[in-house]
Amino acid sequence: MNVPMTEYLAIDLETERWCCRRCGHDIHSARGNYKEGLLVYDRDPTEIHRPLLDPKLYERTFAPDPRWCRILEFYCPGCGTMIETEYTVPGHPPLHDMEFDIDALKAQWQARGPTSGPAPAPDDEAPRQRHHHHHGHGHKHR
Repeated sequence: MNVPMTEYLAIDLETERWCCRRCGHDIHSARGNYKEGLLVYDRDPTEIHRPLLDPKLYERTFAPDPRWCRILEFYCPGCGTMIETEYTVPGHPPLHDMEFDIDALKAQWQARGPTSGPAPAPDDEAPRQRHHHHHGHGHKHR
């Protein structure tokens, strides 16, 4: 059974593995850091936070200094969905931000009994619903 843990991550309780909720890709052991199984893009923060002042004229530009700050983007290797983003110092290993008691999680979900399964991950390509208002002012809309 896949248990949703975040918008795009689930834990398969039978295999004890992290998996992508968009494509089902097997990512990493659920007893470890899921980020170790993802693709990582190490971004220069000035690509996202552009300097507000001319760096040729000013030392401090209101943009993060790439010597002190990096942005790590984590992507699913199966479908390319961005799973997580973190700001860190250069050279620092990815944060281990989620750690669950897998045995307790299994017991909790087993006690719930059979379910129809968790909802799938959000679909970024979902069509927008048109919303119509009836104004009640006496004429017909075409």
